[in-house]
Amino acid sequence: MASTGMQIFGFVLALLGILGATVATLLPNWKVRADVGSNIITVISQMQGLWMDCNWYSTGMFSCTLKYSVLSLPAYLQTARTTMVLCCVLAAMGLCLASLGLKCTRWGGGRRSKRHATIASGGCFVAAGFLCLVPASWFTNEVITNFLDSSVPESNKFEPGGAVYVAFVSAGFLFVGGSIFCMSCSGKRHGPQDLILLPHPDKLLLQQQQQQLLQQQQELQHQYCSLSPLDNKTGYSLQDYV
Repeated sequence: MASTGMQIFGFVLALLGILGATVATLLPNWKVRADVGSNIITVISQMQGLWMDCNWYSTGMFSCTLKYSVLSLPAYLQTARTTMVLCCVLAAMGLCLASLGLKCTRWGGGRRSKRHATIASGGCFVAAGFLCLVPASWFTNEVITNFLDSSVPESNKFEPGGAVYVAFVSAGFLFVGGSIFCMSCSGKRHGPQDLILLPHPDKLLLQQQQQQLLQQQQELQHQYCSLSPLDNKTGYSLQDYV
């Protein structure tokens, strides 16, 4: 297995990945208003996220509007919501399994149990990274396609915001952390594994002899108890001849 330092490094990367994915899910700046044409002199900065749309006015006032209707949202936005939530849940499960599989921890059972927990956590991290990468890529593609479309008015053109870049970086952290946990259990196993303690041959022979003697004593006791009272007399009495 990999060294404890590599496992801790992978755990830190996965922790940063889940924190970044959670922050990216909640941030409202998945796409921002582009400074193109007449928008350069606009007094309002607009941002759109997965859950809300925010406006930043020149007076310093900041207002946000939640997106209550789910069915009215485009397909890529609904998919981004679902996959980002699943990413956070799956990464949290992987984090719990990774804490059990770390070599520096005492909980989690023996080496075999830790090995299984490590592989499972690595799989969760890789899957979470994939779930984080898909919505970020799809969302970016939609924003760029809309930006390059000449039929779209300049006032409706946006650019990818900071939350998209946070999602890409978080996906990379999850991929690397999951790969480290998966590779930590591949290859040959070095060191003692789950050993089954066997008794010494001399002790085993002595135990067998003791069991045989105990069985013989039990058989003799059973035979003695089965004899009649007359057979149990070991001496003679004068009353037998009077």
